[in-house]
Amino acid sequence: MKPVLLIAGAGYLGSEIARQATGYQVIPVTKSGGEGCEACDLSSPQAVADLAASIPPPEVVIHCASSGRGGPEAYRGVFLEGSRNLLHSFPESHLVLTSSTSVYHQTDGSEVDEDSPTEPIRETSQILLEAEQVILSGGGTVARLAGLYGPGRSVVLRKFLEGTAVIEEDGRRILNQIHVEDAASAVLHLARLKAPGIFNVSDSHPLSQLECYQGLADHFDRPLPPTGEKNTSRKRAWTHKSVSNARILETGWQPKYPRFFDALEHLI
Repeated sequence: MKPVLLIAGAGYLGSEIARQATGYQVIPVTKSGGEGCEACDLSSPQAVADLAASIPPPEVVIHCASSGRGGPEAYRGVFLEGSRNLLHSFPESHLVLTSSTSVYHQTDGSEVDEDSPTEPIRETSQILLEAEQVILSGGGTVARLAGLYGPGRSVVLRKFLEGTAVIEEDGRRILNQIHVEDAASAVLHLARLKAPGIFNVSDSHPLSQLECYQGLADHFDRPLPPTGEKNTSRKRAWTHKSVSNARILETGWQPKYPRFFDALEHLI
């Protein structure tokens, strides 16, 4: 009998995790349910308790729900309260939380790893850090994901093709990205290992903004985007750092798309 995997948040990433989780009996969960998913509001202790009572005990719970582009209150409900409720209702399961590399707020272009300082200015990222501590306190795993992209979902590529891209200042800002297939495989890899602690999930070759747009300009035979001021209103905040994925590589995981341009034909 296959072990049970509960995917709390069967959205863009969660659906890909479910697709790849061939060795598990997968139970996907969304807030509204339907389309083969259980319904559960993760921010509600009673709803999560009711879910736990209605399904077979999961070996692993992956918390990869989305805030629905919401602000601090949405983050607090989904990530912080959701983590607390899952830990309380599934005490025998190994928990994996998908967090974000936005918790690193370095702006000097330095390389960051899991031991680097985390002092984000955005309240949403501060809430993510609180949620991480909840999961870690229960011996769980935190996967800090770089910016997700995949077929039909690449902000960099979309803006370039639309003609709305802007190279900020001299283009030095580093872009840390991860293909959704690689993000899903990394999270499943960590789930199978049940490795406690924090792991960065990013591709192996962070690019400067200028390098990225220069590569796209060369590929599509189009001019470079214009230069402009840096965008300090970004949802993930304006940062300039290179995220190291060395720790997860040491566990045996390898990305299918180690470079953004390895996936380009797949994105178009």
